[in-house]
Amino acid sequence: MSSESQTEKDVYIKYNLKRVINASGRMTILGVSTPRPEVIDTVLHGLNEYFEIKDLVDKTGQYIAKLLKVENAVVVSCASAGIVQAVAGLIIKDDRELLFNLHSSDKYVPREIIVPKGHNVNFGAPIGTMVALGGGTMVEAGYANECKPEHIESLINPDTAAILYVKSHHCVQKSMLSVAQTAVIAKKYNIPLIVDAAAEEDLQIYYQQGADLVIYSGAKAIEGPTSGLVIGRHQAVEWLKLQSQGIGRPMKVGKEGILGLTQAIELYVRSPKPETGQQMVTKMTPFIESLNTLDGISAKVVWDGAGRDIARAEIVFDASVIGKTAIEMIDLMKQGEIAVYFREYKANEGKVDADVRSVTSAQLDIIYNKIKNIIQGAK
Repeated sequence: MSSESQTEKDVYIKYNLKRVINASGRMTILGVSTPRPEVIDTVLHGLNEYFEIKDLVDKTGQYIAKLLKVENAVVVSCASAGIVQAVAGLIIKDDRELLFNLHSSDKYVPREIIVPKGHNVNFGAPIGTMVALGGGTMVEAGYANECKPEHIESLINPDTAAILYVKSHHCVQKSMLSVAQTAVIAKKYNIPLIVDAAAEEDLQIYYQQGADLVIYSGAKAIEGPTSGLVIGRHQAVEWLKLQSQGIGRPMKVGKEGILGLTQAIELYVRSPKPETGQQMVTKMTPFIESLNTLDGISAKVVWDGAGRDIARAEIVFDASVIGKTAIEMIDLMKQGEIAVYFREYKANEGKVDADVRSVTSAQLDIIYNKIKNIIQGAK
């Protein structure tokens, strides 16, 4: 047995960890993604070196900004930390008293952050909590199923510090204004626009559409180490960077994360996308065909609700036939030596989605057989 496979084996045995097949996508609860070897090598090198951290932050930010053709950039610890520090940066700017006393200062500054009501979601933690942690007061625009430009405009007042737009599959998609429409409003009233684009694949479009700060997860589409990326207008990013002396201190990112994400971004920009949506369809087709031979199971290809080039297998469980609801199947699939995780958002409708980006053909066979064994045992 090679040293690598021995190490892998020892980790599972030493900590009594369960093996996981990740059919849920780039999800934080499962460790998000697996970086390329070049990124891992860069992280390892970074761990074994010393740097002037401020210089490392500034120089890697300049390098990333040049790669992406934006004014400024900075690596942060994760996308949610990016939201917190973006809000704080735009409220505090360069006021040192506020920097050190964000939540206790009596000094007046605009603190209202306008967010479309359908964007006030829980992504694993509430968007509202991130806004509050950054010193902001959330103001919801529109309705749960509708937000138009006039809904945001009607809320703008001297207390408005910024507009936050959340671009995510978690959010309501129908009857919502676009990032571009929101940017027009922000420019009209000279109000900063923050775009949370954590899982998005295009690292330039929202900046090009007029956002002042755009936040990405470093470990999702980019497939870097646990980290986040914030790009945007030069001054706005500089204000965010000041938060390392304030609310951002407990959110600091290590040298290895900074270097690893910078390398991952370079690979992401210069290399073709590893797998297209159509290639995902090709990979999952035999899996879907096999599932459709099982009584009480139906499966088909569905596309990402947020418009990304991601195809998934939607699996419908007919509880009247198999004797198990989708919610019960989700729980049963996580049991045993190998836990299988699906996207669970539609479980109340009797269905789940299987994201195949991090799943091999052999693992799809394991998933099929596990489903088959569960429903046959249920009869």
